[in-house]
Amino acid sequence: MDVPFILDTMREMFPDAECELIHKNDFELLIAVVLSAQTTDQAVNKITPGLFEKFPTPKAMGDGDIKEIENCIRRIGLYRNKAANIKACAKEVDERFDGHVPSSFKELMSLPGVGRKTASVVRSVWFDIPSMPVDTHVERISKRLGFAKFGDSVEVVEQKLRRKIKREDWNQAHHLFIFFGRYHCTARNPKCDECAFVGFCKNKKFELYKKKLAKTK
Repeated sequence: MDVPFILDTMREMFPDAECELIHKNDFELLIAVVLSAQTTDQAVNKITPGLFEKFPTPKAMGDGDIKEIENCIRRIGLYRNKAANIKACAKEVDERFDGHVPSSFKELMSLPGVGRKTASVVRSVWFDIPSMPVDTHVERISKRLGFAKFGDSVEVVEQKLRRKIKREDWNQAHHLFIFFGRYHCTARNPKCDECAFVGFCKNKKFELYKKKLAKTK
């Protein structure tokens, strides 16, 4: 696997790859990432301005009325569960960490609604700590380009990416994989006819194999 070729090609394709969640501080980033689970960054960016205008600080959100928080985010999926999570998360950031989002992976993971991916994104984007968050795009691209195997769990994908990509490239690679998956190698209609990686893409071979297998039945 020619990792430098893959990353260099992605850099040429997406020179401005970065976090697309709109945020002004560590708290806004944390809440935005929690809200982004199972929805798009674009959808989150539509609701967070109003949310943060009403609840601009961890204390304000932690003490806020749950119904008001729900009303602010009701346009995204699972809004009731997410409202409860961000309110509880904000309260703990305020009370346990004096209003500052912690950089420790363990402490981030201890916050309500914060999983491994969310903690890694916050560490990578806000604190610039080398991390390799695996979302749906990163997972898909990793398997199609051979960094991981179809069937690997998210945790296994992360471990393999960490081994195959230099640590100093983790943060940028994460964004490059997301942009590549979001705008080029999409889930349903990937742009295979204009892809530099089509020659070794595991997804193409997998699809051809399935078609061949179907013909033999």
